[in-house]
Amino acid sequence: MQKIETVQEFEQLSETNSRFFFMKHSLTCPVSSNAFNEYQAFLNKHEEEEGYYLAVQESRELSNHIAEKYGIKHESPQAFLFIEGKPGWNASHWNITENELNKL
Repeated sequence: MQKIETVQEFEQLSETNSRFFFMKHSLTCPVSSNAFNEYQAFLNKHEEEEGYYLAVQESRELSNHIAEKYGIKHESPQAFLFIEGKPGWNASHWNITENELNKL
């Protein structure tokens, strides 16, 4: 799992990867901490999947860019599955679970 911090990094990621998971993670929220643990557990068991994240407090510009570009209201925590450069799935808060990610 790799941290992405800038709009430029995200755009390059989106252009070069046809499928990847991405998470907006808050460093101070216990709900986000739980979701991040679920996300990490999923990725640890599925090494074939590409997983990335941002820390909202450190990458507000990127977080806003994703919300505006794709028309998906910002929430934190929030997870996405990008397919061919577009969100094919997204969930927030307690809906980010290893079980839900396994269905994708």
